[in-house]
Parts: sequence; C-alpha cells; structure tokens
Amino acid sequence: MEIPSKYTPAEVEEKWYKYWTEQKYFHSEPDERESYTIVIPPPNVTGVLHMGHMLNNTIQDILVRRARMTGKNACWVPGTDHASIATEAKVVNKLKAEGIDKYDLSREEFLEHAWEWTRKHGGIILEQLKKLGASCDWERTAFTMDETRSESVIKIFIDLYNKGIVYRGVRMVNWDPAAKTALSDEEVIYKEVKSKLYFLKYKIEDEDGFVTIATTRPETILGDTAVCVNPADSRFSHLKGKRVLVPLVNRSIPIIEDDYVDIEFGTGCLKITPAHDINDYEIGLRHNLPVIDIFNDDGTLSKAAEIFIGEDRFDVREKIVPKLEKAGNMARIEDYTNKVGFSERTDVAIEPKLSAQWFLKMDELAKPALENVLNDTIKFHPPKFKNIYRHWMSNIKDWCISRQLWWGHQIPVFYLSDGEFVVAETAEQALKLARKKTGNPNLTLNELSQDEDVLDTWFSSWLWPISVFDGIRKPGNPDIKYYYPTSDLVTAPDIIFFWVARMIIAGYEYKDLYPFKNVYFTGMVRDAQRRKMSKSLGNSPDPLDLIAKYGADGVRVGMLLCSPAGGDLLFDESLPQQGAGFSTKIWNAFRLVKNWEVSAEIEQPEYSKLAVEWFRNKLGEVIETLDSQFGQFRISEALMTVYTTVRDEFSGWLLEIVKPPYQQPIDTKTYAEVVELFDQLLRLMHPFMPFITEEIWHLLTDRKEGKSIMISQLPKVEKYDEEMLTAFENVKEAISGIRNIRKEKNIPNKDTLELKIQKGDKGYEADFAPVLQKLANLSALEMVSDEVKGASSFRVKSTNFYVPMEGLIDVEEERNKLEEELKYTKGFLDSVMKKLSNERFVNNAPEAVIAKEKAKQADAEAKIKVLEERIASLK
Repeated sequence: MEIPSKYTPAEVEEKWYKYWTEQKYFHSEPDERESYTIVIPPPNVTGVLHMGHMLNNTIQDILVRRARMTGKNACWVPGTDHASIATEAKVVNKLKAEGIDKYDLSREEFLEHAWEWTRKHGGIILEQLKKLGASCDWERTAFTMDETRSESVIKIFIDLYNKGIVYRGVRMVNWDPAAKTALSDEEVIYKEVKSKLYFLKYKIEDEDGFVTIATTRPETILGDTAVCVNPADSRFSHLKGKRVLVPLVNRSIPIIEDDYVDIEFGTGCLKITPAHDINDYEIGLRHNLPVIDIFNDDGTLSKAAEIFIGEDRFDVREKIVPKLEKAGNMARIEDYTNKVGFSERTDVAIEPKLSAQWFLKMDELAKPALENVLNDTIKFHPPKFKNIYRHWMSNIKDWCISRQLWWGHQIPVFYLSDGEFVVAETAEQALKLARKKTGNPNLTLNELSQDEDVLDTWFSSWLWPISVFDGIRKPGNPDIKYYYPTSDLVTAPDIIFFWVARMIIAGYEYKDLYPFKNVYFTGMVRDAQRRKMSKSLGNSPDPLDLIAKYGADGVRVGMLLCSPAGGDLLFDESLPQQGAGFSTKIWNAFRLVKNWEVSAEIEQPEYSKLAVEWFRNKLGEVIETLDSQFGQFRISEALMTVYTTVRDEFSGWLLEIVKPPYQQPIDTKTYAEVVELFDQLLRLMHPFMPFITEEIWHLLTDRKEGKSIMISQLPKVEKYDEEMLTAFENVKEAISGIRNIRKEKNIPNKDTLELKIQKGDKGYEADFAPVLQKLANLSALEMVSDEVKGASSFRVKSTNFYVPMEGLIDVEEERNKLEEELKYTKGFLDSVMKKLSNERFVNNAPEAVIAKEKAKQADAEAKIKVLEERIASLK
C-alpha cells in the first residue's frame, strides 16, 4: 500500500475516535478484573474548553488508557456541573437582552428558560473533549441536576439535618451583590487594592470635643451603632460612659470599651457597624448593640441609611467624602493598601452581611478527612499540598450551603405560616410531617411554602464519586461496590477546598472510606509572562484551533512537555508545534521501516543482531523507568522518557544501524524484529498519543477486525542486561568521536576511515565492533599499543582512539590552522592572568567573578595542552 508522505491528524483522529466509540472500548461494566476508576472534575454545563481543561483531561486520559492497557477494567466517568451562580447569571443576561427581568417571571417560568439554555449549550464541552481523544465512558455521563444526582443531594441534606449538623441561623455571610446570594468563605478571593484611609471626627455629645476614627469605607458610618476603645487605653479614659454623634445623620451612639481594640493601630478608636463587619458583629453581640443594615441585596443603600437611599455603595463612597469635608468631619485622607474580598464567580467586591442561611457543621465531619490525608491513606501529588490542606482543615468553619438563586437544588424545607418548618424529600411527604407536627389533619399543601433558596453547587459535586454510581440512593448496587473507591483524581489546586476536601469528607461520612487513593494536582496554565490565561487578557488560545493546527496528539504532548505536578505550565505555541514535530518524527520512522524492501535470501548481519539485542534490553530499562515514573505521578517525565527513547534510541540509533545500504533490501529476520520492537514502542506511546499510534499500529502489520492498540497489553518489565546498556553507551561515544573528526576535518561520510585503538581498561567494546564499523564507515579497525602520530584522536573512558589523517587532509594547512588557534588561546590566557595578578581586582571583585576568571584560566590551559599535542602529532 502507498503510505502518505505526511501524517494528516484531522482525518486520522475522526476515523479512530468513531471506531473506538462504535466498538464500545470506552465502556466499562463490573467484572472479575481489578477496576481502575477516575471521575472527571465536572466542568460547568455551559462552559467551553479552555487550556486548563486541556491539561487536566490529557493527564486523566493518559492514566485511564495506561490502566486499560495493563489489564484493568478502566472506567472514566464524564459529566457536567449545573454551576448555579454562573449559569443563572448567563440566563439572566440572556433574558435581559430580550427585555425580560428575572423578577417579572415566576420561579417555574425562569427555570424553563434555564433548562432551555442548558439543553442548548450544555454538553458542548464534553463534545469538545472528544476532539482531544478523551476515552470517557460516555454512556455513564452524569449531570449534577439530573434525576439521580438531584435525588441524592436532597437525601443527603435531609440526612445531615436529621443528624443535627445542618442548621439554620442568622450569621454574618459573604454577600455577592451582583449575584444577590451568599457565598462560602472558599468562594471569596482576596486581592490587594489601592484604597484610601479616611480619618473622621465624631462629635462628643453635649461637649465641644471630637474622637477620630479611621476607616476605608466612609459610606458604612451610616450603619454605626457605637465607637469602641480599649479599656486599658488611658488616652480615652475620660470618655467612659459618654456618647458621640454619627456624622451627617447625627445619630447618638455610645462609646463602649472592649479588649478587641488594638491600642497601637490607627487612632485607637474603632467605629462599630455590626451589620457589615464580622468583628463588629461579634462586639455588637457582646455589648447588645442594635444592628442597622444599610445595604439592599444589590449593594445599593437601603432606607435604614437615611441618606443616599437607592444609590450604589461605591457611588456613595465618592459622594459622602465632600459632604463630610463640608460638615467639618473629615480630619485627613491617606493612601492605603488593603486586601478586599471579591466574589470568585462575579469578581465583585463582597459585602459582609447579616443573613438567615443554612449551614453545615464541619468540625467533626472534617476529622477523618484530615487524618487520612496526613497519614497518606490518601496521597497528594506533589505532597506540598498536604500543608495547605492541613492548615485549612484544622481551621475549618461551618459551611454556608444556601444560595439566594433559583437555578439549583431547591432546599427541601417547607414552612408553616407560624415560621415552623419540616424537612422532606417531596411536598407530599412534607405535608404528612407537617400534619403530624401540628396535630392538624386538615392541613393542605397550600399552607406550606418551600424554602426559596437553593443549595450551593458544591453541595452536589462533593458527592460526585459516590453519586455518579448512584451510591446514595442505592448504597449496595453493583456499580458502587465495584468502582468505589475510585483510583485517582486529577484536579487543579485552586479547588482543593471547594471540592477535594469536601469529597473526602463525604466519602468518610457516607462510605466510611476514602473516595480516591491519589490526588494529582496539575499546575495553572499561564502564558510566557506568567500571567493566568484569560479571555480578557486575550492570551488564551482556543484549544480547538490548536488541535486543528497541530493535531490532538501534538497538543497533548505540547501540554505535558513542561508540566510538572503542581507546577505552573508556561504555555507557548512552540510547545504543540514541538508535539506536532514529534508526530512527524514517528511517522517518518514508520515510513522508513515500511518502505524497506525485504528479502528472505539475506542472512542477518551481525551489526543488526547486536542492535536489536541492545534495543530490546534498552526497552526493558525504559519500561521499568516508566513504571516508576507513573507510580510517582511524574507524568511529564514519563512523556520525556518515551520522547527521547523514540527520537534518540529508536530513530537515532537502532534504525540507523539496521538500515540497509542504499537501494539494498533488509533481511527478513531484522525486519520482523524491528516491526515487533516498533509495536512495543507504539504501545508505550499510546496513552500519550492515542491517534497516531493507533494509525501506525494498524498499518505496521495485518490486524484482525475489532482489534485496537488501546486494548492491547502494555509491554511488561523483563530482565535486562545493564552491562550491555553501559557498553553501548561507550560505543555511542566512540561513534560520536569519529563523527566529530569528520565534521572538523570536512571528511564526507561516504569516505571510509581507519580506526586504531589503544585499549585501556574501559571504553572499547569489542563485542560491538560490527556496529562501530558500520556507523563510522570504517575500512579497518586495528588494536595498537602505542600512540599513533599524525592522527586525530579522542578518548572514551581510558581508551584512546586514533583516526589516521594521511591522505585525508592537507597536513600543512591543518598545522597552520591549529597554530593560529593556539596563538589566539595563549593571548586569551594572558589577558585572564593579567586580571588575576592584579591585587586590586582580586581584593575588590566578588568571589563569583574571581571564580569565573579562574575557570576561564583552567579551560584555556586545557585547550592549549590539547592543541599542542595535536600540533606535535602532525610533525
């Protein structure tokens, strides 16, 4: 058959992905084999593929494909996350563009729009993953709001409520004024912001004096209910029991004393705004202060503020400053840098706000999850993330699990008119419980109202390793018994608390067992300037464009070429370009082998026999190295092992040795052995580069219908001869030495050379002489006891190799060239020695500079010695 001169990824990728899918190679059912399971970190249902997904899913696919080829029953479960805040925001914006306000719709009408949006845009990202070659079990695709997952989430909420660890309380929460919902602490990103520090004067009531406080948020003075000083601060002892007036609104508030106030910080006086600061709230509770909430849910000022009603909080900050100045309440303004919390989803500054929310008690739940990571029952790769995990889990706070949204799992709490409530899976079950609770058998559904809020998105995804196998609704089903616990989790470190920690907590609470054995943390994908990739910066290429340009295999290799576990990947388009170049290298090696004419009439040359035996042993070493690297999750290093084996050992050495002379056939035995070794190499490459390996594997030799490299066995570790491998490295060095002489002397490769060897105890490998003769194109190889005059030479270990130059070079011209080089080197050495003999230089220059000059001296002296020896040998 005619083998195309170029590899065309698009054509090959579509063909083989269709074949794999039709053959159901990705699908898994429980059987007698050992299971290997990965659950995908579910991307947002309305998301599209970005570079982080590419890295994460490439690694998952490598692990799954490798497990499949080691004989395990591999199952990679795909799915998507309903992403409450992000999806609702998109639907609200879409409606707004159509002139529809969310609040003009009923909840049911809004959810119809949300489901329509999800059906239209949902799952796009999973289709895109297929382009990457992801071997997910698509028949098991899950969605955090499908029936199985939704019922599971509701069951867990009710169970935790019945255990007394889900509770409702008024607490200070992180409020997102853009999404109009509470957030958990983990959903708040703190950024350094250049702010102003405003020093404000509060008039002492019925006196002429003032107290001065400092704040970065002058708009919040409208919610002040006290000024606080430290009881040990003698500067303010005269103010005990007095009151001050809040500027602009003249509200009279008490001066209170509390140890919380830092005497050394600011003015020593603290304004107390219990509704809008967690520490102020705690002080307010201790001193029984009133709470004045001056913000509406959207971040505008409420009627309680008295002035600027309905105006945005940041606009009010600008407007209130001149008013305070005019009223004589502004002492001064200073530049100030502080950390401000922003919503992880909407990137809006969060507002601390008192709110009635649902919470999950975490202290007891977290204990087994902390213990089993610290004792390495669950291993983190790299282990540095254990410290971050330990710190967070040791200081864990109760999880705010309610969100003021409509898209999500509606909280299964049903209220009676008097504020009492029942918790149930359905309205019908709630009615039964309510009738029992009230003793009123005539109670109707119309007298119950379900909680308007939904559960935090992470409250569904924390169950993911269990719920994808329906292990909540049906705890003893065959899938959960076989596939749980899963094997490995691949994720980004930025969701270690959102997701990883909580899945571990859920695993121990509901299965009394870890959810996965290993967690591999990928790095962040950044650009060459170390900036995070984002649409707004325009530095994030479209992964599908890269696949179209460089092929899926090229992009997969490119993503991993510089991606150590937990280390950031500095992405540059040269990486997939290099990956595509590697595909071309493999394809050209394949074409070379397949285009050889094969003859059964020829005996196998000794050099081919030796080369095949060497490479077979080399492959044994490579397989052992790969097993070790995968065992330690050093996946980028494993790729480099495969990469260099193909590029250097297979293409650069084996094929060069066995390649028949120009227009001559190759013997049958060598050809069959090279094809068999190529087959093994393709199987080692397959997890990294699934498409090109499948294509070549089928073209390499006849395959039966229904066969595939992806379900073939990975080569196993066999004993290999380390001494042989060491010996061959010496052979390589000798061949390189001869090639260097050819290059230096401009001797064409077609011209034969003689080689004379002055053998030492190491460096010459007589067993490999046929290989040396072939690759160095030697006409004669002779052992000598003395130095060979007039020859070019090099050394391998303790053996000297000589290539006589007689008749090959112009001796006079060569001597002149060497003498010119010697003269230049001696002049260079003189300049270095002048520096080193200069006391002033030596006494004042840094140690590193002096060391550099001494290194130059040593290098020059060594070079002079070599040049003098070479000149002497030409006489």
